[in-house]
Amino acid sequence: MSCIPVAPMERLIKKCGAVRVGRSAAMALAEMLEDHASIICKRAVILAKHAKRATVRAEDIRLAAE
Repeated sequence: MSCIPVAPMERLIKKCGAVRVGRSAAMALAEMLEDHASIICKRAVILAKHAKRATVRAEDIRLAAE
């Protein structure tokens, strides 16, 4: 179960051209996005710690996502 709400996932899928979106599709997207975001966040925390900071910045997220 994802902590990302399903409604925004449905809107995102519709924005990409879908006429109708099954709840299971929106839930699957939310789970996949959360898994991917978790990996990026862990990398960003490592980058912030390496820079001797406690605060994760946007630049850390961007670098971690590359």
